[in-house]
Amino acid sequence: MTRTKRKFPEAAGFEAPIIQAPMAGSNGSALAVAVCRAGGLGSLPCALLDAGQVLEEVAVIRSHTDQPFNLNFFCHRPPQADRSRFEAWHHTLAPFYRERGLPVPGLPDAEASFGRHPFDREMCDLVEQERPPVVSFHFGLPQDNLYDRVRALGCWILCSATTVEEAVFLESKGVDAVIAQGVEAGGHRGMFLEKDIRNQPGALALVPQIVDAVSIPVIAAGGIGDSRGIAASLALGADCVQIGSLFLFCREALTSKLHLEALSGAADRNTALTNLFTGRPARGIVNRLMREIGPMNDSAPPFPLAGAALASLRADAEAGASSDFTPLWAGQAAAMGKPYLGLSATDVVRKLVEPLSRS
Repeated sequence: MTRTKRKFPEAAGFEAPIIQAPMAGSNGSALAVAVCRAGGLGSLPCALLDAGQVLEEVAVIRSHTDQPFNLNFFCHRPPQADRSRFEAWHHTLAPFYRERGLPVPGLPDAEASFGRHPFDREMCDLVEQERPPVVSFHFGLPQDNLYDRVRALGCWILCSATTVEEAVFLESKGVDAVIAQGVEAGGHRGMFLEKDIRNQPGALALVPQIVDAVSIPVIAAGGIGDSRGIAASLALGADCVQIGSLFLFCREALTSKLHLEALSGAADRNTALTNLFTGRPARGIVNRLMREIGPMNDSAPPFPLAGAALASLRADAEAGASSDFTPLWAGQAAAMGKPYLGLSATDVVRKLVEPLSRS
């Protein structure tokens, strides 16, 4: 496929300058379809799905829209289980289990505690079969042999970058567009060359520096809560934006009741980056676990192993309508999504785009 100098949305075949951020566990095909119907690029997160589930969701998307859509995959490298790290983590969590009268779980089997799956040969076979218009990666790129197979398909390839260095690397690998993920963004940081979250820039600083450093399209992400944020991102040189937290309020989202309650009380100052729930930095609404042992804790096992020891504790608390031990992913602009509670994502995209057409 020959890439042109047209803006990314036009070149990729969608109209609105909005990509719906893939939010594993919080969105499926219904949200992606609703965004596509308004001219945006809907996304399906695949990290928590097996191949059969992805095929079912893709079939639903294609049965409801002929617009382009995005399949998103994680590209983390599965870590080695470290028994001493697990022991330290269980020791850290033990007081919460005792408080709730629960047995402290035994040390998990490494394979049983993964939960989130990196892009592998099975998923690559699926992509070759389905040929989605857009494929996006988070936490870097797949292994070279898999990545080369995806590139050969001619679909648009996107990947998140949290620094200029990461963006330049992605361009050198032939990625078609880079998602400049500012530190304000909700959910997991896409960092893969940088490990220190203290070095993470905000979108206002990151986007123009990436625009200046690469020749491929740049997609702004992080802290975008309304049309003003979109317009500012475009003024900084981005081709379009990626928005997540606002869509968690939409009726097509899979946002849990507890998560939605937390989002409804969100403010600009009550999110933080934390590694407690998965072992990798991610932004969410501060809850009890984050206040008392975090938000960052060195004893948490590497991604995605940390969540296994929290499973029964979280389930018990949620049964009592408590989100004390639940990841409540949200960006710094989440509070700006409150007016969209219960609306269709189709209407939200239209509301976001309409002021842009008047400017």
